[in-house]
Amino acid sequence: MPARRGLFVAPFDALADPRVVGDLAAEAEEAGWEGFFVWDHLQYGDRVAEIADVWTCCAAVAMRTEKLLFGPMVTPLARRRPQVLARQSASLAVLSGGRFVLGLGLGDDWVGEFGAYGDEPDPKVRGRMLDEGLEVLTGLLGGDPVDHDGDHYAARDVRFLPAPEVTIWIGGRFPNAAPLRRASRHDGFFVIGLDGPGDLDRVTADLARHEPRNGFDVVVDLQPDQDPAPWLDAGASWVLTRVGPYDLDLDAVRRLVRAGP
Repeated sequence: MPARRGLFVAPFDALADPRVVGDLAAEAEEAGWEGFFVWDHLQYGDRVAEIADVWTCCAAVAMRTEKLLFGPMVTPLARRRPQVLARQSASLAVLSGGRFVLGLGLGDDWVGEFGAYGDEPDPKVRGRMLDEGLEVLTGLLGGDPVDHDGDHYAARDVRFLPAPEVTIWIGGRFPNAAPLRRASRHDGFFVIGLDGPGDLDRVTADLARHEPRNGFDVVVDLQPDQDPAPWLDAGASWVLTRVGPYDLDLDAVRRLVRAGP
């Protein structure tokens, strides 16, 4: 499949309104973008005052578009309950006709986004929660009976329907090995922290050793002034243009979106 272009949108401040996010997604689809992915945060430091809920934004995107792939990028599973996340994901997949992509990762506590609310602050523990949560989540999304009683989650003799196909991308920082291994078991790797397109050679080589499934996506995000061509040439299947997080101006964002990929 040819490489694809999308937007990676922080729903902050001037964009902290799901109606605005839905409008931007509709404009993005018309302008030729193929994906529209929304940051999932509860807070983002002193420079961000207002934040919109990612799930409400995703519902707005689903309703305002017909072809775009979309989803949260990324949701820290450790602050979600996997059974609730499964219901939300299945409903968004149905609502959008199968265009929903679920981005999952550890999340980052650099502004107290976990500790301030009593959620797990230790990234190693969140990693174990992510792995166990993925087992529960994918089982429920698969529509088969699930019987799980683990260290962090329980799903005792339950079955969820409907069971639409949900694409799962795992986010992680380069060159950490754990998120790459985790991603190789799913549908894609949203890799952040790359210094340049040459780093993708190592990413793709490491992924190959884990034998990911056919159609596996390697996803990167760039600033609007960065040239996507070298990244596409280096093997990225998706290059996302970052919108945010700071000093967002709605008119400027609309110009960027309308200009197309």
